[in-house]
Amino acid sequence: MVGVAHFIGGQVAGFFAPYSWAVQYSFASSFFWMVVIITLIGVIFSFTKIRRLDHVGASKIGTVFIFILIAAIGMQINLAGIVSQWRLLLIGLLWMSIHVVIIFAVARIIRAPFFFLAVGSNANTGGASSAPIVATAFHPSLAPVGVFLGILGYAVGTFGGYISTQLMRLVVG
Repeated sequence: MVGVAHFIGGQVAGFFAPYSWAVQYSFASSFFWMVVIITLIGVIFSFTKIRRLDHVGASKIGTVFIFILIAAIGMQINLAGIVSQWRLLLIGLLWMSIHVVIIFAVARIIRAPFFFLAVGSNANTGGASSAPIVATAFHPSLAPVGVFLGILGYAVGTFGGYISTQLMRLVVG
């Protein structure tokens, strides 16, 4: 499906390429469209019988690819950039502080057990690869809840991240 999303993403990006406003909002980026399309395909497939592939090891293969992706990103990091871009580190700390305040406030308002606080927070920051591990620490039968919250975090994060990027672009001006 990634190959299909890659092909369709290239076609859609090509359609938007002549428009200057589309470049500003990433609509002319094939990578942007690939991520959006593969997220939508994943959510749609979760409502079909294809979701049963998880029982034959699809999530284990997916976890391997997530580790490969993280390693590939890590190989390109420039640690000296932390010193030169210290303001971005502060923004990240502020963002995580807001996350913690919201998670605790919502948990208190709805009187959620600590389990949902820990797994929900991890699903938002770590995703489907680590949320089931946190859920299993509470009870082995809760692993599917961790998977669900992690996948939901990916889907919401894809679109929420794009919206956040556009809001930051408005602030910068």
